[in-house]
Amino acid sequence: MAHDLTIRDNNYVEMAFVGDTPWHGLGQQLTKDSTIEEWQVASGMDWTVEKSPVLFDHGGEACDMFTGQHVLYRSDNKMPLSVVSDRYQAVQPKEVLEFFRDLVDESGFRIHTAGTLRGGKRMWALADTGNFGEISKGDGIGGFLLLSTSCDRTLATTARFTSVRVVCNNTLTIALEGKENTVSFSHIQKWNHEVVKERLGNAVSSFG
Repeated sequence: MAHDLTIRDNNYVEMAFVGDTPWHGLGQQLTKDSTIEEWQVASGMDWTVEKSPVLFDHGGEACDMFTGQHVLYRSDNKMPLSVVSDRYQAVQPKEVLEFFRDLVDESGFRIHTAGTLRGGKRMWALADTGNFGEISKGDGIGGFLLLSTSCDRTLATTARFTSVRVVCNNTLTIALEGKENTVSFSHIQKWNHEVVKERLGNAVSSFG
């Protein structure tokens, strides 16, 4: 099973978690009361998505601009993430974590895992809602709220409730299956976390 977690040149893994160590044994372990700012650093989501016009060389002395197209790249290591049109609205790594700030402060949520995949082309944050559904005596599943997005057009920006603990690309794929308890934004829309929370409605209380 490939985890696809982003590993920097200095071997720092862009993932953080609380609780049990994930199957791959990678990432930084935090406490459940860690701040959003601590999660941003520990999960390796302390960079921004930048963009630059696409230039092409046709054999002349100077490059020409390909109008309407941009390269998205990381601010820290300048690695390219994708080529997109002017209409593409990238979601910043910080915004993924900030989505949970008032849910943590006011609703008792706790961020559980967060990180990036494939060099930063995908990213996610997972919060424990505090709900727990018992299947049988002593056996149950936790309720999580997942926010995931991409910089390479492979994923819409999606918030959903899930029972899957996301720790890698495989578990993210499983958690995104189906359309129940889901709110999605395409990347031609400006990300608005307040609209997402409004659309999620009372699903927090009903998820268990």
